[in-house]
Amino acid sequence: MDNQRNLLLAVVLSGLLILGWDMGMQYLYPQPDEPVVAETDAGAAPGTTAVAGDSGSGDLGDATAAPAGPIDLSAALADPNRVVIDAPRVAGSINLVGARIDDLVLKDYKQTTDKDSGPVRLFAPENTDGQYFAEFGFVVGGKRMPSNAVWQADGEKLTPATPVTLSRTDDSGITYNVRLSIDDNYMITADQSVENGSEGAAIVQPFALINRTSTTATPDQFIAHAGPTGVFGGSLYDPNSYEELAELGRDNPAGTAAWLGFTDNYWASALIPGDNAADSAGWRSLGNDLFRADVIYDTQTVPVSGSMTQTTRLFAGAKESALLDRYEESGITLFGKAISWGWFEWFEKPLLWLLRVYNGWVLNFGLAIIMLTITVRALMFPVAQKGFASMAAMKAVQPKMKAIQERYKDDKQTQQQKIMELYKEEKVNPLSGCLPMLLQIPIFFALYKVLILSIDMRHEPFLYIKDLSGPDPATILNLFGYLPYEVSGFLGIGVLAVLLGITMWLTFRLNPSAMDPMQQQIFNLMPWFLMFVMAGFASGLLIYWVTSNILTLAQQKYLYSKHPQLKAAAAKEKAEMAKKVEREKAEKSGA
Repeated sequence: MDNQRNLLLAVVLSGLLILGWDMGMQYLYPQPDEPVVAETDAGAAPGTTAVAGDSGSGDLGDATAAPAGPIDLSAALADPNRVVIDAPRVAGSINLVGARIDDLVLKDYKQTTDKDSGPVRLFAPENTDGQYFAEFGFVVGGKRMPSNAVWQADGEKLTPATPVTLSRTDDSGITYNVRLSIDDNYMITADQSVENGSEGAAIVQPFALINRTSTTATPDQFIAHAGPTGVFGGSLYDPNSYEELAELGRDNPAGTAAWLGFTDNYWASALIPGDNAADSAGWRSLGNDLFRADVIYDTQTVPVSGSMTQTTRLFAGAKESALLDRYEESGITLFGKAISWGWFEWFEKPLLWLLRVYNGWVLNFGLAIIMLTITVRALMFPVAQKGFASMAAMKAVQPKMKAIQERYKDDKQTQQQKIMELYKEEKVNPLSGCLPMLLQIPIFFALYKVLILSIDMRHEPFLYIKDLSGPDPATILNLFGYLPYEVSGFLGIGVLAVLLGITMWLTFRLNPSAMDPMQQQIFNLMPWFLMFVMAGFASGLLIYWVTSNILTLAQQKYLYSKHPQLKAAAAKEKAEMAKKVEREKAEKSGA
């Protein structure tokens, strides 16, 4: 009766834990309205670039307020005051009103897996849905140049072969220039210059900024940071989420800024300051879910007929690991850490490299994951074999160990000493059997991060799955997609989650243990509990885990054939435990 009550309690608590897990994840890591962050033109709150607060050093003061929003994207992009951007991997336009790059799409990436889906939109104009743009300007005489100032362009199209220079001259005769050039990937270089044609010296501060809404941003998670990110003083700096930055108001880290900006799961925008010293570099909360990263350079005095130039680079594109590493090798400090690798970067990058190699061989990312799993398990097989041998040795010394325990049952210190001497004499390590399981933890964690952070798996198909970076689409509650509605969260149990539960249950069954019935029942519930928990994870991760379980089954069968005494001893202990339980039941019924 006690066991039945405990079992019922365990089932209820497991159900509550599953429900609590799903609700907790939804609360702590809420998903944006659109399934893919920053890829659509939906979700931003209207706002302006006006900065609330002081106008002292390190601030840009108040810009001219933008027109009241929201503004339709098509209407904003139909403005004739635009210069086309047409590079190998990006397209869009430059807004001559305010010298802003506020229209940018990524040619190589689609918004969704639909055949007719458009490209991922990264930048969008101010007050449109999904506001996200970069601006290059000047603070002159302590006042920021109006953001509605109209610039002139010396060309009609920005390409890698044809830079474009934006220019304007104010009423005093000072000419401002922003020369924009772009490489074959995602890097734009802005050379800001001033030519003083006025009658007196000009006090000038060049600046560059990125302005974005957080409503379309990837949620910040414990396992992978998304949000304000940069490198200051030679170290990665990413302590704040958007919510935390909103509470702080502004954040100017100590140390020289190598780069700073905003990161999403797959995309990033970053300013890379030039050689001159920056008066201020950091992030601001602008209210209404709007945030800004900016670099404001030191004040420079430009004499009459004199000039000055300041260079800033802008990265706006996909977080492709190999490309970021190449930019890092070219001199951008720790730029590869725009991907939130964390502590296991040294292990995650080789895993990603191997996945790419396998994908290049078989041209299918799902098969590449299976091949990687086989490789990992093959490399770990000697460790598993040693663990099984240690377990067999432990079973062999069990009679001697029980004799010691019985002989010194009233002297625990001597008992432990004699057991340790027995281990040393028999050359047995009681912990070596746990080693394979302990090694699996960092491997699984590292692979999990690789699969959720690597853009390589995004929209990669496998069998019926269209996107390995997303959950299994064939869920049971919508009859594997035949019913016209989606099931999400812990109820979205698909084929892969069911296979995970079955294969894990089989691995537990193949490894008999001498637990009491209550413990055994709880142990039996674990695979089905994990089936619910893992249902919403990336399909690629579930493919890895299911494949790993299948290989574990094969490995255990082989190792048990090499160490039959292990299985026989465990079965004997299990039978003895069952007899003990029966005796206890008989004694209780007799009482």
